[in-house]
Amino acid sequence: MYVYEEVINGKKLTEIINETHENVKYLPGHKLPENVVAVPDVIEAAREADILIFVIPHQFIRTICSTLLGKIKPTAIGLSLIKGFDQAEGGGIELISHIISKHLKIQCAVLMGANLAGEVAEEKFCETTIGCRDSRVVVVDDEDAVEICGALKNIVACGAGFVDGLGLGDNTKAAVIRLGLMEMIKFVDVFYPGSKLATFFESCGVADLITTCYGGRNRKVSEAFVKSKKSIKQLEDEMLNGQKLQGPITAEEVNYMLKTKGMEDRFPLFTAIHRICIGEVKAEEMINCIKNHPEHMVKMEMSEVVEES
Repeated sequence: MYVYEEVINGKKLTEIINETHENVKYLPGHKLPENVVAVPDVIEAAREADILIFVIPHQFIRTICSTLLGKIKPTAIGLSLIKGFDQAEGGGIELISHIISKHLKIQCAVLMGANLAGEVAEEKFCETTIGCRDSRVVVVDDEDAVEICGALKNIVACGAGFVDGLGLGDNTKAAVIRLGLMEMIKFVDVFYPGSKLATFFESCGVADLITTCYGGRNRKVSEAFVKSKKSIKQLEDEMLNGQKLQGPITAEEVNYMLKTKGMEDRFPLFTAIHRICIGEVKAEEMINCIKNHPEHMVKMEMSEVVEES
């Protein structure tokens, strides 16, 4: 297992893991199997692997792929657990699994779901969605939608955190989750047509969305962002013990794509969350975004037509 080397109380993290079988920084209190060996060299960790499981902050994926290029088995298979996007040239976004496949010349499936690490380590029940076109192992053969769900739900979770920070209550938070799900579905429909609506009702979709909006780090930091008036970066450093937030970065990448294509107004919740994250508008604007969301406007227009008839 590749582990980015850090020094904890004067000792290397890889040494601590290998001696105590515990990741004392990122997963304290949970014993790892003795056959899990921490290695600080990613090439050494991956060289003989038949299956490469990618679980790193998405902003580092290109660097890792460049390092591994030509250093892994040509028959290796990738599995991405990474929830995020990367910016593509020309104003678009690129899926992490596509980057892995393209740069390393291997097949790459994705695994997403409502899988908070601490609860998985405690062996509590959880569901997972695998997106892969290989029919021998397929659970859902809609891997693009599976992966996009895992990235976009972090944006919505930021919105849920803003609502919590403002003390707007569970009803408002439920509205954010519902509208967020609608924009997730629309995003896939617009930019990755052909995906299945049913995918959003797998664990990778609505279940992961709800879990993250109530228990994830993006929600927690976004709530603190509203209450403390500190920057997202400050709070990330103070609250996450070295872990990275994916929501604000993903919101920025999605907004870059929407702005380039002139489509910000079609995704007002994603747009508002991004603007709040970067300090362009106040978090209080969330309520106006919810009240005036096109989803409500369409229904109002339809009801007016019914009343007139």
